[in-house]
Amino acid sequence: MIITNFSKQRNELNESKVLKAKPHWQGQNLSDTAVKGKDTKMRDTATDTSILNTLNRGRVAIFIDGLSLFHTALQLGIEIDYVKLLCHLTNGSRLLRAFFYTGVDITNEKQQGFLLWMRRNGYRVVAKDLVVSPDNFKKSNLNVEIAVDMITLAPYYDTAVLVSGDGDLAYAVNAVSRMGVRVEVVSLQTTTSESLIDVADCFIDIDSIKAYIQKDSNLGYTYRTPTNSNL
Repeated sequence: MIITNFSKQRNELNESKVLKAKPHWQGQNLSDTAVKGKDTKMRDTATDTSILNTLNRGRVAIFIDGLSLFHTALQLGIEIDYVKLLCHLTNGSRLLRAFFYTGVDITNEKQQGFLLWMRRNGYRVVAKDLVVSPDNFKKSNLNVEIAVDMITLAPYYDTAVLVSGDGDLAYAVNAVSRMGVRVEVVSLQTTTSESLIDVADCFIDIDSIKAYIQKDSNLGYTYRTPTNSNL
C-alpha cells in the first residue's frame, strides 16, 4: 500500500480544539479532543497502513464518487467489495457517515437492487437521474452534492475520506481543510488530478489497496430489486 502524507500547518487553536457538538441524529456527544498533526512540510511514503494506524483520525466521514470508483475498478480489472471498502476506509475509527454518490437509471432494476443493498449495508446513497448527452451518452455529475455535504458536515467530523480523482473537488477539499479537517484522498494515482493531490493531507493510491477491497472471486452478493424485495 502506498500512502503519500501531506502535513498542513494548523494554528494552536485548531490543534487543541474539542470535538464540536454532534447533531441530534448522531447520539451522545463525545468529550474527546481531536488531535491534529503538526506541519513537517514533508512527503512521507509507506508500504502499509502504519501511518493511518498511528493517527488519531477522530470521527470519519466518507465521500465516494460512485462513477469515479466504477471506472477505477474497470481499469484495475476488479470488482469492489463494498463491505470491505467501508471497513478499510474506516480503519477502526468512529464513522459518522459514508456517502455514495451516483447517477441513476430508473429503468435499470439491477442498479436499483444494488443501491437498495448499499443503503442496507452502511451507506447513505445520494442519487441523481442520468442525463442523456448530445452524443447519446448517459452521464451525471454529483460534484456539487459532494462539495456541499463535505462543507455542511465539516463541523461534525475530523477526517474526510474522499474517494475521487476529480480536480473540480479541490476547492471543497481546501475549504474543509481550512476548517481544521484532515482530508484523505483515495483514488487511482494515474488518473487523479494533481490539484486534488496537492490540497489533500494524505493521498492513497487505490491500486495499492485493491487486495483489501476487491470482491472474492468465489463469493458474491445477491442484490434485491424493487420487484423481489419485501419492502
